[in-house]
Amino acid sequence: MNHTIDVQSQAETARLAEKLASLLEGGEVITLEGDLGAGKTTFTQALAKGLGIKRTVSSPTFTILKQYEGRLPLNHFDVYRLADSGEDLGWDELFYGNAVSVVEWAQYIEEELPEERLDIQIRRLDEEGRRFSFVPHGLRYESVMKELMR
Repeated sequence: MNHTIDVQSQAETARLAEKLASLLEGGEVITLEGDLGAGKTTFTQALAKGLGIKRTVSSPTFTILKQYEGRLPLNHFDVYRLADSGEDLGWDELFYGNAVSVVEWAQYIEEELPEERLDIQIRRLDEEGRRFSFVPHGLRYESVMKELMR
């Protein structure tokens, strides 16, 4: 089932991401899709803040993966550079640990992703406004979405 939330500012995006972070227990996989400038990194920065991460979170465009420590560890992936590469970075160890994994441009590693995950599509509505479409895969993520939509 799809869930859609519209936000009108970066502050609302931050509140949404921080609320989602408060519902996570570790081991979750979240994919982020959206055009350049849609707000994937902004969303991830706020999610990291909600996980108690103090370090500045930036897009791992050139490194593919950045890891952060907080209430829960965070694996932040940008797999855009892996398009058509078939590169195996040890996905099982990364996705099935206790870290929350956020994957930008996940369509490039679709076959490596766990079946159970939360897919988030971000679309620009205007300069500040964004539409977040959430697609939960699995009971855990459906439960998270019920709480997030309250």
